[in-house]
Amino acid sequence: MRKIITNTAPIIGRKIRLALVGCGRISAKHFDAVDKHSDRIELISVCDNDPNRLEKAVKRTAVKGFEHMDDMLEAMEPDIVALTTPSGLHPEQTVRLAEAGCHVMTEKPMATRWKDGLRMVEACDKAGVRLFVIKQNRKNATLQLLKNAIKVKRFGRIYMVVVNVFWTRPQEYYDMDAWRGTWEFDGGALMNQASHYVDLLDWLIGPIESVQAYTGTLARDIEVEDTATLSVRWRSGAMGSMNVTMLTHPKNLEGSITVIGEKGTVRIGGVAANEILLWDFVDSHPDDGKIDEASYTTTSVYGYGHPLYYDNVIRTLRGEAKAEIDGREGLRSLEVLIAAYLSARDGKRVSLPLQY
Repeated sequence: MRKIITNTAPIIGRKIRLALVGCGRISAKHFDAVDKHSDRIELISVCDNDPNRLEKAVKRTAVKGFEHMDDMLEAMEPDIVALTTPSGLHPEQTVRLAEAGCHVMTEKPMATRWKDGLRMVEACDKAGVRLFVIKQNRKNATLQLLKNAIKVKRFGRIYMVVVNVFWTRPQEYYDMDAWRGTWEFDGGALMNQASHYVDLLDWLIGPIESVQAYTGTLARDIEVEDTATLSVRWRSGAMGSMNVTMLTHPKNLEGSITVIGEKGTVRIGGVAANEILLWDFVDSHPDDGKIDEASYTTTSVYGYGHPLYYDNVIRTLRGEAKAEIDGREGLRSLEVLIAAYLSARDGKRVSLPLQY
């Protein structure tokens, strides 16, 4: 039985030992991030119940592979485990890992139910381990500039915010795995594909007062929505909307955010909020000279933020920094997601915060 360590003492004098559970598409971003920080962190094992995926991951990483997470915990002693499994599995896996004394780093969304997100945070608190929720898009240079412009109040009062996610996911995407497009394990266009953009509503603009949402399954043969629209009012009085579809022809078109304020307007677009298309303020600022270098070219909706996110996780576990995006921070976007689904289901405006 693995020795349970119930404290958050800094890991010093050696590399942090990481295990990864779930060897699907996003796992490659984690492998690359570990490679970039190999002086401070090492991958010691991978786990997946799909033999083909597990074999590919073992070949890519040259570490020991396991079909079952409990077997991995019996044989190995990871300091932290990255969960890149279907979202609906995160809660039970997080509780199990916390009980085993492992820190947890989970991909988005942290859970598909509000109560499960709360349970994950409570389990890690009780066990004395850390819970990290990956929001790598916050690390985009384009969004970092926008965040700073809001922080230093360059917009003055913000009037309106519009977020668009116009991507495509063909039926073949959902048919690859039985869990895709299900309420239990996946969630729809809002919860899965657009989760990082829902996060921007709160992280950038501030606490939300209420939401009104409509969702629909217009073309795909799935349980969940492939299209959604959301009206938002922030506590500041700002208003805005979010429009999401996975039906864009013929490919991913746009992941964008537009902020309109009293003293400035910014539009960040591209396929994944990777290009600053408009940057106009009444007053100048040193950040104005960083616009060109902040924009970048990408064909991937994942972006390049995983190594930057890993750096904060590593420094936190080494006692050198505070966690930028922990379990409680992860709950903030999950709360907005759940509010949107409740609104669409019940046909009414939903106020935040949700009742615990």
